[in-house]
Amino acid sequence: MKAVWKGTVVAESDDTVVVEGNHYFPAAALKPEFTLPSNTKTMCSWKGQASYLTLFVNGDANPDAVWFYPGTQGGGGADQGPRRILEGGAGRRIEAHRRR
Repeated sequence: MKAVWKGTVVAESDDTVVVEGNHYFPAAALKPEFTLPSNTKTMCSWKGQASYLTLFVNGDANPDAVWFYPGTQGGGGADQGPRRILEGGAGRRIEAHRRR
């Protein structure tokens, strides 16, 4: 699975986990050169506190497009190591493509 924003592959892995229709990528699959820190935090009643990253590609920012649950094992408790989910905000959709 590839996550693509603005024509750039920002994450790629054959090992995603789907939770509530979202693909959770292994943390190492996210290309750090396309992320910036964010101070945003939210709370999920069953996954805990989420932290966020902003995607930054070719001068364009997609605020809080990446989120993850520090201290948990994957999305929704999947025991497969830390995971990251990528989703664009309003008008900033990140495309998911099967790897070829």
